Amino acid sequence: MNTREHDTMKLRGSADTSYLGQTVDQMVWEFMKKEQIDGLTLAIVQAPYIPRVVGYGLADAKQRRLASPNTLWPVGPISQAFAAVAVMQLYEDGALGLEDTLEHWLPGVPAAWNGITVLQLLRHATGLPDYRWGEGFDPARPWSFDELVERVKGAALRFAPGTDVEQSATNFLLLTEIVERAAGQSYHDFVTERQIRFLGLRHTGFAEDLDNFAHEDVSTTGNLHQRFKLEKLLIDPTEPAASYNEAGEAAPRADSSALRGFGDIWASAQDVSYWDIGLAGGVLIHKPEHRAMVYAPWQLPDGHTVPAVAGWQFYKHRGLMDIKGSVPGYSAFLSRFTDAAELVCVTLLANKEGVDFTNLGRRIAGAFGDLLSTNYDDNKLYLLEGQLPVEDTVQRLERELAKRRIPVFAKFDHARNAREAGLELRPTTVLVFGSPKVGTGLMQADQSIALELPLRIAIWQDGAGSTWLGFPRMERLAADYGLQDHPVIPKLQRLLEELVRRAGGVY
Repeated sequence: MNTREHDTMKLRGSADTSYLGQTVDQMVWEFMKKEQIDGLTLAIVQAPYIPRVVGYGLADAKQRRLASPNTLWPVGPISQAFAAVAVMQLYEDGALGLEDTLEHWLPGVPAAWNGITVLQLLRHATGLPDYRWGEGFDPARPWSFDELVERVKGAALRFAPGTDVEQSATNFLLLTEIVERAAGQSYHDFVTERQIRFLGLRHTGFAEDLDNFAHEDVSTTGNLHQRFKLEKLLIDPTEPAASYNEAGEAAPRADSSALRGFGDIWASAQDVSYWDIGLAGGVLIHKPEHRAMVYAPWQLPDGHTVPAVAGWQFYKHRGLMDIKGSVPGYSAFLSRFTDAAELVCVTLLANKEGVDFTNLGRRIAGAFGDLLSTNYDDNKLYLLEGQLPVEDTVQRLERELAKRRIPVFAKFDHARNAREAGLELRPTTVLVFGSPKVGTGLMQADQSIALELPLRIAIWQDGAGSTWLGFPRMERLAADYGLQDHPVIPKLQRLLEELVRRAGGVY
């Protein structure tokens, strides 16, 4: 084998899809057990291939439907990326301008909204309140555009347009209405024509399209899945997922009109991956500078860099970008490493609300691309890449602790200490904090765990400029003292994960 062939094989990954001694299957199953997830589908892109698509558990626990490559899941905030593509396609068609105002496209909106531009809507830089806030919003019922606007039109802007960023479903509701008027057809039909059918996505649609996908009705028969023997369309069917709460009640399906452009797409993980490859290249949005408008950091007038647009969030390690979040009953995650040497994407879709896949997604990516590892021990530490500089991240963590009335016992600025000693060290800070009531309970079980208390989170900048937040994985730490089954350990792990997410600006 010559050197060129060897290098090409390295770029295509390895047959060993494990990371720090754990296979992808192990990582996923452990995560599902910890988060109590019934079903999940994972898809991996190692461009230009989709080398792995696999379902885990049950997409519908009551009807015993397996999660599969064809399972349709609500993709939640990933829907924003579909809406952003629709806007940029119309921009490339010359049908609308990014500096067009709401007054131009939607005359009659409140006067305070008139100067808001299409680009500010894409960037969530409008200050418009979210119509989902407040009483009376039910995502399961149909809504008209005017009804949703009515919910917020009397409210004050939260900031002057263009001066700050705050995610609001109202922004993408208005964008989809502009798409309809610029395209001369419904938003549903425009996205279906220009993205879903154009790419040949056979397992993607809107909530109102789900009945068009062939699958067996097994709700009233004890003889499950027998028609597939007689009807070819039911072999390897495309089945929608279902989500149930602890009482066994099904999560109501969100109506597309309630979350238009913000959480209205259903898709398989494989289709999301295929669509993402189309977006990463020039298939959906042709010009690189136009693609950069929907997935590249940008600056506010005060010079502050905003590492987010159209639902995407951007990081520095290997050009990572992700888009994620929940709709009632479901969670979705799509990440893409844009490094020229290792383009890997991870899609995770599950039937439990409020699940953050950020850490798991990076570990899975590390199994498919050596360049994508954190360069730290992910088995020992819970690691998260933040979006902000170390100093800002530390301040955010201090605010989060103060909100929860958790006392900070010490703050170590190791970079400053190094400077005072005549040495150099990249920004590195550790906050030490905790609750004596919680810590005492652990020490009553084993006083020697006092060596690990109080709790601490480290925040540092690596050589590539990425900000990392990390803390010891609590179950592994507790296992050293025989306390891995102590009831407080999972609660501490969840608390620390929530703190690093919020401090790092990762939602």
